[in-house]
Amino acid sequence: MVRVVVGSKNPTKIEGTRLAFAQYFDDVEVVGVEVNTSVPPQPFDSETIRGAIERAKKAYSSEFDFSVGIEAGLFKFEHTISGYLDFQVAAVYDGENCTIGFGPGFEYPRSVVDEVLRGKEVGEVMERVSGIKNLGKKWGAVHYLSKGAISRTELSRISVTMALIPLLNHEMYL
Repeated sequence: MVRVVVGSKNPTKIEGTRLAFAQYFDDVEVVGVEVNTSVPPQPFDSETIRGAIERAKKAYSSEFDFSVGIEAGLFKFEHTISGYLDFQVAAVYDGENCTIGFGPGFEYPRSVVDEVLRGKEVGEVMERVSGIKNLGKKWGAVHYLSKGAISRTELSRISVTMALIPLLNHEMYL
């Protein structure tokens, strides 16, 4: 059995991690633990990557084969409507090596980003916009904005899968 700990209690991150590992391992157990990071509640750019790494490393213990940190954040990009894209970043840690993966990026409406730039968190703004309480722990803003085509669980699965690539092909990354 492969045991994995996620540095979050968010059910979408835990299930996305389980789905990612289940693609490669027959018997997977995934648990979530709460961890604190030095990253602000609404991370931007490299803070997002650092948050994923911190979550993975702080969650790790010898009881587990792997730990996973997942952090969503806004990355500044030219040629976008709002100036930012949201990416879910995953870090997978095996006690020695930490690998990184990204999920697909998407854009929030300019009005949402404007509120975030004034100090609000995306989740808080999107709960108000969507009218769905705890949106980020259910389907995520991406589910609302994509009209149900993709969920936060799926973004987590994809980002964790991308982070697993170097570990699955260890001999190529030596």
